[in-house]
Amino acid sequence: MRKNGGGHCRADRAVILGEGERFAVARTLSKDQRERRERLIDSARELALEGGYPAVTMHDVADRAGVGRATVYRYFATKDHLLTEVAATWAHRVTDDIEVLAVGDTPLERLTALLERIVYVAADEPTLTSAIIQAVTSDDSSVDDARTVLFLFLRDRLSTAIGDPVPEREDVELVLGHVLLAALVSLASLRQPVEEVAAMVRTAGRLVLAGALTAPTAP
Repeated sequence: MRKNGGGHCRADRAVILGEGERFAVARTLSKDQRERRERLIDSARELALEGGYPAVTMHDVADRAGVGRATVYRYFATKDHLLTEVAATWAHRVTDDIEVLAVGDTPLERLTALLERIVYVAADEPTLTSAIIQAVTSDDSSVDDARTVLFLFLRDRLSTAIGDPVPEREDVELVLGHVLLAALVSLASLRQPVEEVAAMVRTAGRLVLAGALTAPTAP
């Protein structure tokens, strides 16, 4: 969210048009609307922490947030849309202090630190992780824009962690984003041990970076 004039806030939504071409669609919210929207997201997160995906209903979210059910639909088209916004809030919280999280002297060390941080936090909140993964991977069309914003944010976090220039940087970000998604699916749906998933992201990060750094440059 970014503030603009007149005491309103702008909820940015980025959309990919084509390769390397992006734009943001802005929706202006008043302070009260922004607070109400954030309260709904917090309520959905709490319900997901308590009971996973089945525990999050628009009716229960409205009750917990202290608003009418119709109010929820003014901000979120569906349950999966709402939970995808919960995922975005979660991603910001987990990676907010990127300079502290992504520590190390090399791109691989910084990337590994960030990937492991995400994996271990996700493993500590299994019901929430399961709920947001189910929503983010939904075929519900109302999720599309919010999912795109979430993936672009995570790609930016990965790029920041890598830090140093890397050939084919956008491809590296894209592949690592899919690796991260696979890691969270492994935790949430396949119930793989966190140590195995952490080892998987370490290996994947090493191989992807090594491949990018040793790939021949185009003439």
